[in-house]
Amino acid sequence: MPILKLPKDDPEKEMAFELEFQRSLTSRQRYDMMFKRSKEILQRLIAHGYRKPFEIVKRK
Repeated sequence: MPILKLPKDDPEKEMAFELEFQRSLTSRQRYDMMFKRSKEILQRLIAHGYRKPFEIVKRK
């Protein structure tokens, strides 16, 4: 994965770099990255107590 290094903050160059990187990926690769990141975020939320894991509720 390429890394952008700039001497100063430049939002326009960052956006151009990100768009060029996304264009170089296939749709499948982009979706895989999105799903992987979603799973990582969910695991962190659970680990820090912000979301409980799935629970089965028994009804009477």
